[in-house]
Amino acid sequence: METPDQLSAMEEVKRDMESDVPMDRLISGDVGFGKTELAIRAAFKAVQDGKQVAVLVPTTLLVSQHYETFKERYAGFPVTVRALSRFQSTKESRDVMAGLKDGSIDIVIGTHRLLGGEVQFKDLGMIVIDEEQRFGVEHKEQLKKLRTSVDVLAMTATPIPRTLEMSLVGIRETSELNTPPEERHPVLTYVGAYSDKQVSAAVRRELMREGQVFYVHNRVSDIDRVAARVRELVPEARVEVAHGQMGEARLEQIVNDFWERRFDVLVSTTIIETGLDISNANTLIVDKASSFGLSQLHQLRGRVGRSRERAYAYFLYPAEKPLGEDALERLKAVAAHNELGAGFQLAKKDLQLRGAGNLLGGQQSGHIEGVGFDLYLRMVGEAVADYRGEEDAHPAEVKIELPINAHLPNGFVPSEPLRLEGYRRLAAADSDEKVDAVVQEWQDRYGPLPEPAQNLVEVARFRNRARDAGITDVGVQGKFIRFSPVEELPESRQLRMERMHRGAQHKASMKHLLIPKPSTAAIGGGEVVDADLLEWLHQVYDALLKPAQAPPRSAEHGQCDDPDKDHHHSDHEQGGKPYGRRPNLVRRTLGTLHQRAEGLQQPVDRESAQGGGHREPPHEREHGCCLLRSAVSPGLSTVQVTKCECDVSSSSLRPVSCRSFASAAEGDELSSNPA
Repeated sequence: METPDQLSAMEEVKRDMESDVPMDRLISGDVGFGKTELAIRAAFKAVQDGKQVAVLVPTTLLVSQHYETFKERYAGFPVTVRALSRFQSTKESRDVMAGLKDGSIDIVIGTHRLLGGEVQFKDLGMIVIDEEQRFGVEHKEQLKKLRTSVDVLAMTATPIPRTLEMSLVGIRETSELNTPPEERHPVLTYVGAYSDKQVSAAVRRELMREGQVFYVHNRVSDIDRVAARVRELVPEARVEVAHGQMGEARLEQIVNDFWERRFDVLVSTTIIETGLDISNANTLIVDKASSFGLSQLHQLRGRVGRSRERAYAYFLYPAEKPLGEDALERLKAVAAHNELGAGFQLAKKDLQLRGAGNLLGGQQSGHIEGVGFDLYLRMVGEAVADYRGEEDAHPAEVKIELPINAHLPNGFVPSEPLRLEGYRRLAAADSDEKVDAVVQEWQDRYGPLPEPAQNLVEVARFRNRARDAGITDVGVQGKFIRFSPVEELPESRQLRMERMHRGAQHKASMKHLLIPKPSTAAIGGGEVVDADLLEWLHQVYDALLKPAQAPPRSAEHGQCDDPDKDHHHSDHEQGGKPYGRRPNLVRRTLGTLHQRAEGLQQPVDRESAQGGGHREPPHEREHGCCLLRSAVSPGLSTVQVTKCECDVSSSSLRPVSCRSFASAAEGDELSSNPA
């Protein structure tokens, strides 16, 4: 009787097998939840379509078990199943490889030998990988070469960190089996220090109900000594030893004897981790459990509890040796997650402890070193969304690398998790309203913001303004501050850039705008940093990068607020030429400033006002180190006067104030008196 999870997983597998893209699906389900049944049905479908199937398993014991299971299920159908492992003789192995090459064998079940170069298939259509976590990178690299044309179905109870990470971020398709079999009970788990009394009591309790015991000791060198110790503790128990270095015939004989209940306690290595399904064995004792991984502990626990009887698992560690931090976390996790279907939760804990590794390299576990975990997940999510053709809902990233002391001090937010949460929330605030909300919360929780926190808030505000202008990178490049990408810069803004920042460059081919770094003084000044640098950034943005707007003219002063129009005729009114009738005047004014920087004193030429019912060209007058610019609008009886400072070292003008007056006379009076 299928469970709902099995039915949905089988439908997903069928859909993948019938699609144009080769299947690469992971079936995640606990021990006994029906993964093998899905593999049997998927393999049968591939054989019906005239393809061959390879079932790859990690141990020879599991080869024998799967071979019997597949052969029994296909008994009434014309499907040829063969096994390939070290249990087969040389002649049997040659016959199997010949049958695979000529197509007479439909399904082969084997170990890593199937990946060798001597095994050739006539028409391989599907690979089933059981216990996927037991295979290393070398074997998976060989499988990658087949995935371009062959369906791959992997099965595991506890995915390794990299496989789980690929599943969580959507790189690899995954089906979960969470429904336990009927009348299945959780395994009662005990974690503690080793003691002879604990071992003898556990063995005798199982013998009293005529059950059998697995005793796991993962060192072949002294496993016989451990078995002798068990015989001393429980003399009435019949004890045997099994490990991977034994001969094939002897190992197979011991497993068959244990299956037929000819002895009570099997002392073995982790060779029993996969492949043994003995319903009468319901007590597990693991010696030196602190040296095992989470996946191994869970897989070993799955060897018991496969019947209606209550099962017990004892994970014992040496009492004389202190536990490491990671070992303690593993044992705590396996003790806490002992419910049915806990394999996926343990795999997530393993991912947290060991890290996700390298998705494209050889590491199947390991922590991220270059970027934080949140940024890593975001980067992977963006890559997956881009591959699928989905739109990224996250705002564009803006990188700002400048000498600004911007952070949340430890004294302001003492808790590290709260500081990280604060950084995350501020980074996600993509508008001034959201930034204000974050600042209000910080002030309510922690008090007034210190200067580094204020700088951090201003960086967030400037980041949002830069994003609105399409700027994604602001940083230091030699003696310049780099803004990019800046594809086009209108001619009016280029003139303004030359006037305000001598030496500034716009490299259209590289989409870079390079502005000389500001200094505290024209000669011998220091570098501008922190709040002063942020103020300078806002000035550059307002003058050169602010997106062009076309708001209506002000009724009160008759002027336009667009920075590119500079309070005079618009480009459209003057045939598309910037500055209306002022080009020659601007050039002469800048030339005079250059001469002044070299020590030459020449007065600035003044053009006479022209009538005609429209705004007159601006008048400029030099007074020491200041320049007053006036623009008279006779029709509106207003005058606009702009005061500019002259930077002798850079020969540039920097506007410092702009005022409007009710009459031209009042403005002209100010223009003639700089004080």
